[in-house]
Parts: sequence; C-alpha cells; structure tokens
Amino acid sequence: MRIELPNDTERLGAVLIHGLQKVFELGSSLKTDSERAGSCLMIQRIPYEAEYEIEKMMAIVVPMRNERIRLVEGVLSGIPNQCLTIIISNSSRSPVDRFAIESDAFERFARFTQKHILLVHQKDPGLAEACRAAGYTAILDEKDGLIKSGKAEGMILAKLLVSLSGCRYIGFIDADNYFPGSVLEYVQEYAAGFFIGKSTYTMVRISWHSKPKIIDDRLFFAKWGRTSRQTNHFLNRLITAYTGFETDIIKTGNAGEHALTMDLAMNLDYSSGYSIEPYHFINIFERFGGLGRNSLSKEIIEKHVEVLQIESLNPHLHNFGKGEGHVQEMTCGAFQVISQSPICPEDIREKLQEEIAAMQQASPDLKPVIYYPSLSAVDQDAFMATILEQPYADVIQKCCRRKI
Repeated sequence: MRIELPNDTERLGAVLIHGLQKVFELGSSLKTDSERAGSCLMIQRIPYEAEYEIEKMMAIVVPMRNERIRLVEGVLSGIPNQCLTIIISNSSRSPVDRFAIESDAFERFARFTQKHILLVHQKDPGLAEACRAAGYTAILDEKDGLIKSGKAEGMILAKLLVSLSGCRYIGFIDADNYFPGSVLEYVQEYAAGFFIGKSTYTMVRISWHSKPKIIDDRLFFAKWGRTSRQTNHFLNRLITAYTGFETDIIKTGNAGEHALTMDLAMNLDYSSGYSIEPYHFINIFERFGGLGRNSLSKEIIEKHVEVLQIESLNPHLHNFGKGEGHVQEMTCGAFQVISQSPICPEDIREKLQEEIAAMQQASPDLKPVIYYPSLSAVDQDAFMATILEQPYADVIQKCCRRKI
C-alpha cells in the first residue's frame, strides 16, 4: 500500500489525533521492490510482507443480527485469510432458528476457504457464565443473566474472546456491507495504520470515501451523513475549547469500521448502543488527555495514544432499510456521551442537552446510554477456564494464535 503520512496533528495531553490520511495505492509491493523504488517524504510505502505480518496477528470482528447470509458471506470473503475472523451473532433463535442456519452456512464457508472463523451467539449461556466467572458482570442482563442485546455489548464480548487468542490487534467491520472489496481495503488500512503508528496504544478509524445514494434516479456519492457531520462538529468544538485553536481534525466520530491494539482495547471504558464509537474519543480524552480523571498508570500515559484516520478509496454501500429511527438513535447516543462527560464545556453541554431533549420528545423510545468499565481487571484465567468447558472450545483452540 502507498499511503499519505499524517501531516496535521492535534495534541491533547498524551493523545495524538492525526488528520485524515489519503490512500494513493492499494496494492502492496514486496519489500525488495519498495527498496528499489525509493521513497517520498510524505508518502509511506508499506510492503506486502509487513502488511501480512500485522494481519496475521489481527482479529476481525463482524457483529450481526438477522442479516442475509449471502450478504455476510460477501463480507467474510473480503477478510484476508491470515486474519482470525470472529462473528458475534445476536440473531433470533425462534420461531425460526436463524443462528442454526448461520452456523451451517459459515462453517461450510470456513471449510471451503480454509479460513479461521469463530461464530458464537451473544446470548449463549456459556459466554455469560464465563463473564460472571471473570468478574465482568456489567454486560449481563439482570432479568435473565445473559449478555445484554446490543452492538456495543457484542463488541465488548469480542474483545474478551480476542484477549484469549494472542492476537495483538482487533478490528471491526459491519455485516451489512455490499462491497467485499471495501472490506479487504478496510483491513489493509487497519494494518497500514498499525504500521505507521508508533505507540502500542493505537486506534485506526476509517472515513468512508462516500456513501452512494439514489436521488432522482441518479447515483449520488454523498460525502458525509447527518450524524457524522454533527458528531464531528461537537467533538471538534470540545477540542477547540481546550486548545484555544479552532479545528476540524476529527472526521470519524461515528466510525463503525475501526481497529485498536489490544493494549488500548483492554484499557478503555465503553458505552452502550451506537454511542460506543464516539465514546472512544471521549474516554481517550478523559483518560489520556489530561482533562479529567486519570486512572491509568504513568507508564501508559508516557507511551501516549495515537488516533489515525484513513480515508478509504472504495465507496461504502450498506443496508438502506434501517430508516430515520436508526439515524436518531446514533445521533442521540453520540450527543449523550459528549454532554455527560465531565470534560464537556458548559456551553457545549447546554446546546447538546437541548438537542437531546428535542429528539427524545419526538422519539420517546430513545434509550439512555449505559457505561461499562474497562476490561483491564478481568480475570482472563477464569474466563478461559469457563470457555474451555463449552462445546465450541475446540473451535476456539483451533483459531487461537497461541496455545490455550
């Protein structure tokens, strides 16, 4: 890959937020070819060998719920074979057991492609018991004792599973992506970000090149969605309030496609629903930005956190059927995590609270955000011991990059 090096960076305490980086070439050359070709001061050439070695230590997580099998198979086909693939399904079990259908289809796909795929159901009692044994009960539902429904809860569960695997990196890709080629590009860009990043506490976030829409029988390539515009605006206003210099550095406030080093993933707090992506920024600022509480060790602070934002070349085409309610849910969640943070300036808080009140009046079903503690105190040995008692333990062992 050939990618632009960061040339615009905002610093907030120990946090480095790099400006949007452009990709100039997707194809990866060999290391020897790169050396012969020379280099450019502002463009990084990433040889195939380096990209491959990073992807070998990367788990790609696909959260899904009642998605079409063929659509998800397209996503799986775009994930490089050397990555560990984890599907966290919360699909219905009755009256039709959709998860059983998914299991059969994806096991066959894994067998044909020789791809390491771990498929688990979010409501599996064994996974809930493992969380309980590990001392992480925050994501368990008080009514049934199982893991709560929700994308965020599935992502947290995935991080616990990846912590057993020995992988150093974890990336997320939505299951409703119609372009397998864009999936492959996202994984390549995750690897590129980790190659460029200098810290073991690094996050890579993808900014879609465009989201195609049909307007008046013509294809229109929209650059920003409504939620993205608003979330980015208020996150940038927050940074401006502390630095005193106006900025528009953040372009990926709602980035569903993002990846983290496991060192960072295990040391962040999380929030529920679609607010989990913007809350990454808020929690990083709270913990590393020198703006609020500081519960991390001096060693972590000294290493700093890097946030890289990469603009994809492929357009992003996903399911159009989620409707206005989905947009409202995303926007309200983002506004809540910004306004409820102790680091949010009062003028921004007041504006956001007005917006939230208006949205909740229009849509009374909008839920308040729930916060979850970091995974740093989880008893991984207890989690592992309980997991190994489950019927799918052999699949987990086969998928792991280290011996369990």
